[in-house]
Amino acid sequence: MSPPLHHINTSPKPPASADVVVIGGGIIGVFTAYYLAKRGVSVALVEKGRIGAEQSSRNWGWCRQQNRDARELPMASKSLDLWERFAAESGEDTGFHRCGLLYLSNDEAELSRWSSWRDFAKTAGVTTYMLNSRQATQRGQATGRAWKGGVFSPTDGTADPAKAAPAVAAALIKLGGSVHQNCAARGIETEGGRVSGVITEAGVIKTRTAVLAGGAWASSFCRQLGIRFPQASIRQSILSVSPVEHRLPDALFTAGVSVTRRNDGRYALAISGRARVDVTPQFMRFAPQFVPMFAKRWRSLLPGGLEGVRGGHETLKRWRLDAPTPMERVRILDPKPDLATVRETHRRAVELLPELREARITDAWAGFVDSTPDGVPGIGEVPSIPGFILAAGFSGHGFGIGPGAGHLIADLATGAEPIVDPLPYRPERFSGSAWGKVADF
Repeated sequence: MSPPLHHINTSPKPPASADVVVIGGGIIGVFTAYYLAKRGVSVALVEKGRIGAEQSSRNWGWCRQQNRDARELPMASKSLDLWERFAAESGEDTGFHRCGLLYLSNDEAELSRWSSWRDFAKTAGVTTYMLNSRQATQRGQATGRAWKGGVFSPTDGTADPAKAAPAVAAALIKLGGSVHQNCAARGIETEGGRVSGVITEAGVIKTRTAVLAGGAWASSFCRQLGIRFPQASIRQSILSVSPVEHRLPDALFTAGVSVTRRNDGRYALAISGRARVDVTPQFMRFAPQFVPMFAKRWRSLLPGGLEGVRGGHETLKRWRLDAPTPMERVRILDPKPDLATVRETHRRAVELLPELREARITDAWAGFVDSTPDGVPGIGEVPSIPGFILAAGFSGHGFGIGPGAGHLIADLATGAEPIVDPLPYRPERFSGSAWGKVADF
């Protein structure tokens, strides 16, 4: 079952031309297009299904600095300010608020890692507080347990995945940008080696710059262009429960289960890192590059089934540009949730927060998290195809850093001063000198 999602009305027919075409209507794509439109750039956003219908509406909704990779932290910090600024400037509601994120633990090693991160974060100007046992137990009183310690990051917060991407797309339309749902991009046209157009199912949009923010579909799309972009998707399951009488923490992480309050009072429940690995042709191709990551997470990654094959997003096949593609056959990736994980998540949540015994399960869903070998996104222009900018592989972190990522991509597309250093995100780091050359298929 897909999660709740706000709907917006968009134009069925894309324009004949645009300064920039953004492929993909997830949180990265809509923020990219929004920041382009704010600069007076004519921008068209094409989405094969609905705005925000895949992973952008299937995540926790956390907008955090806490425990970020050092390469992502500057973007995470900028994003928090941009979430707030977006609401003030656009008048649209993403559900963002700085509620603070609470982490609780009884594991000394985990607490030590959080303490080390706190010391590093200080050097980046990030405020986070280590909690002693008394403080952690007080903040976690809803659990009825004693805790050895924890972390509270007061400036972090959450946004509503059901609202966010549609809200940004609505703001983009107000600025004069065009948004086109149920309009799949099939490929790229080039002239003299440079991008000259984006081929969609509704015709060609002439452009000099194309941004691929295709989420789990990005690697197979790149393959059509002879670009080797290593990406693997894992299937994570989440459920939500009805509101309860006594308010629980807005955003609580524990090793066993995590809980996030939505704006309507419901709570989203998930187990951090728990996922199914659905083997696909693409997964097998890139598996050697993902061995180190999967080896670290072997306790939480479980064998999957055929959901990845059914989705079609990790195919190694080439598709024609004058016929329906896998993206038109599967407009929205809506994989089946893992029922065993759903049951276990609910059991752990009720055990952690007894108040949830009175809540009923309202929804359960799954989503494909597109990952890179090092867990950091690939953002940058592909050298072999000038004008083609890749923005994918956000590894489950993309929602919270969506505004900062979109701003950075808009900077790269317009030649503006980058909001953060783009070097750590360059996609060619995955393939060294071979990046951008025609892949050896």
